[in-house]
Amino acid sequence: MKKVNSKAEAIALLRDELNTWENILANMSQAQIHAPIVPSHWSTKDVVAHLWAWQLRSNARLEAATTNTEPRMPEWPVTLDPEVPEEPDELNAWIYEQYRDKPWPDVYQDWQNGYLKLMSLGEALPEADLLEVSKYSWLEGYSMADVLASSADHHEEHREWLVEWLNSEEAG
Repeated sequence: MKKVNSKAEAIALLRDELNTWENILANMSQAQIHAPIVPSHWSTKDVVAHLWAWQLRSNARLEAATTNTEPRMPEWPVTLDPEVPEEPDELNAWIYEQYRDKPWPDVYQDWQNGYLKLMSLGEALPEADLLEVSKYSWLEGYSMADVLASSADHHEEHREWLVEWLNSEEAG
């Protein structure tokens, strides 16, 4: 995870990643949006829905920080704990099943709105609260800046995979 040292740096990191994603998505055809990203069975639509689903957790944390309350996490199966490193594949499969039939315009709008909310909530927090590691006990040793950086890293990880596929012959 990238380490950010200021609120401006965290927001710039998110803004750059958003702009990069927006440019990529704007240049993709509908066929590319819905085609499986080889060797996976997930399409770009599925990846964007996946990113949005995880944004819900980040936004819950940021909302809690701005209101000084405990986070109200999205309702995911209690048997799939996102904090357990061994379970992301099962949880990601569950997320895929939840959103695979959702139309692309809705997936895109949810993701975009969620991302903009993430940046807005990050901007609303005082810098000291954003950077302080021990400020929120429910973050267990992480700062809110880490939450923002982690979201940018998650997007970057999937973007690199998507760009590699778009540059391949399989993408058409």
